[in-house]
Amino acid sequence: MTSLDKNKTERIEMRDETLMAERQRLYDKELVGNAQNITDVNAESYNTPSTELIYAINDRPPWYLCILLALQHYILAFGGIIAIPLILAEPLCVKHDNAVKSQLISTIFFVSGICTLLQTTVGTRLPILQGGTFSLITPTLAILSLPKWKCQESEMLLYNGTENFANYTESWQSRMREIQGAIIVASVLQLLLGFTGLIGLLLKFIGPLSITPTITLIGLSLFQEAGKKCGSHWGIAALTIALIIIFSQYLRNIEMPLISYSKGKWKITTYPVFKLFPVLLGMCLSWLICYILTYCNIFPRDPVIYGFPARTDINTDAIINSPWFHIPYPGQWGCPTISLSSVLGMISGVLSSTVESVGDYYTCSRLSGAPIPPIHALNRGIGMEGIGCILAGIWGTGNGTTSYSQNIAALGITKVGSRLVMQTAGILLIILGLFGKFGAIFITIPEPVIGGMFMVMFGMIAAVGISNLQYVDLNSSRNLFVLGFSMFSGLVIPTWLADNPGIISTGIKEIDQTITVLLTTNMFVGGFFGCLLDNTIPGSDEERGTNAWHKQMHAGKTNGSAGQSCYDLPFVTKYLRKLSWSRYIPFSPTFQMNRN
Repeated sequence: MTSLDKNKTERIEMRDETLMAERQRLYDKELVGNAQNITDVNAESYNTPSTELIYAINDRPPWYLCILLALQHYILAFGGIIAIPLILAEPLCVKHDNAVKSQLISTIFFVSGICTLLQTTVGTRLPILQGGTFSLITPTLAILSLPKWKCQESEMLLYNGTENFANYTESWQSRMREIQGAIIVASVLQLLLGFTGLIGLLLKFIGPLSITPTITLIGLSLFQEAGKKCGSHWGIAALTIALIIIFSQYLRNIEMPLISYSKGKWKITTYPVFKLFPVLLGMCLSWLICYILTYCNIFPRDPVIYGFPARTDINTDAIINSPWFHIPYPGQWGCPTISLSSVLGMISGVLSSTVESVGDYYTCSRLSGAPIPPIHALNRGIGMEGIGCILAGIWGTGNGTTSYSQNIAALGITKVGSRLVMQTAGILLIILGLFGKFGAIFITIPEPVIGGMFMVMFGMIAAVGISNLQYVDLNSSRNLFVLGFSMFSGLVIPTWLADNPGIISTGIKEIDQTITVLLTTNMFVGGFFGCLLDNTIPGSDEERGTNAWHKQMHAGKTNGSAGQSCYDLPFVTKYLRKLSWSRYIPFSPTFQMNRN
């Protein structure tokens, strides 16, 4: 390299460093909206081949490609969305009621579609799919384990008599209404955190040592659910696990040839099928094998004999009896009920989901060709997730909604970050949620197949939580103490209380229930101790990993294909710019631009 070229390279590198430093400074001053006004001295450095997009956030692919790509996102989210009603079926005491399970599946798909459209249109406006969240599963199970809501053995059977059937319906719907009320009220906090701009203040007290036990304990606390279903036939469960592992790990770099249409002509391209759909492929193949073994009468027909739950003909009546169309509607299970203990328990799940979503927004912006999300977009996104959870509570999914990380990861693989594609996926979720028989099909998936999926998915959730430790100094005895105590307490205290029901007795029923729900929620106990100790025990930011963690959330190169206007609200932004007072509204697109 000549001295001239060397000097030129050094000047470019210095300009790049200056540009990134200036952008970070603007972000720290909450003026990131003005960062796009800085001249990009070296745009090529932000447009490396690995991040080049076929369609960026504002691009509009042809309609047929939109449908195909939207179907892909639907398939990716399928496993996570359907797992939630299947988990809740037993504690709601509807394990044997296929009609109810079918309605729950249709409802959660329908509401996920509505929330996806809201988030991509007036929320962050990033291409993020919204679906059920596992963060709310743990507090939900804690609430339903209270003596008042715990299933009685007689309720696990579907009564034939009209009077008994009415009592049965009221018993499980009363549980659902309790969960609905808790989710609705707890989600108001998420709505306020977003639309008032308080989410930024909250994040200052949350670091890797707070979020690690919170998320990790979500996965670890669900091991019993996975064990129950796997135990119904360990052979089929092991087969499902093995297939998912083979597809996701050993075959992930193998691409399959597919015919595609691009630029006016058909061509053969390769596609990472195993990397995108390992869970779906593993489940479907195990499902098919179970069907063949059922058809050949290899699995026992007697329900008391081991291996019976692996049959695929146990719940075929769900398809026959389900209506072709089922329109979920608000309040379909009755008017939600509200109790302090349930609400406080659910808040821990809402806060965990909120922090996770903020990280997803930054990741999605990098993969969709958008600039770093400005403060108003973050505020609006979290606020809209609060609205989504409230809608989920009103409709009665038994859960809330959150951003789906697996669909965000798919943006980097497919190189398609178009907002229109995700909006099409939202419409697809709504349409398929209206077909009752479509939801009933999934009821026929054998229990051990679902258990195998749970083993992999819950393990991944725990691993995602542990991955936050990469920013922490694990040679520090301080950090090891905070991590070890918070994780261990999050396992010990809820388990001890579950084994000793009624041990908490203050004389006031409401206080007893509140303390019980909070202390039997693993993620609350672990997250509470992690956050408390991390913020009170002396330690530097470098030692705690907070600087590196927040920098990773905020940093990252984009391809620069979209400006800050991609975060503007449709139709109203031009009018807001004419109103001087709108700069004080935390979720207004003018909040960043006009603030001094």
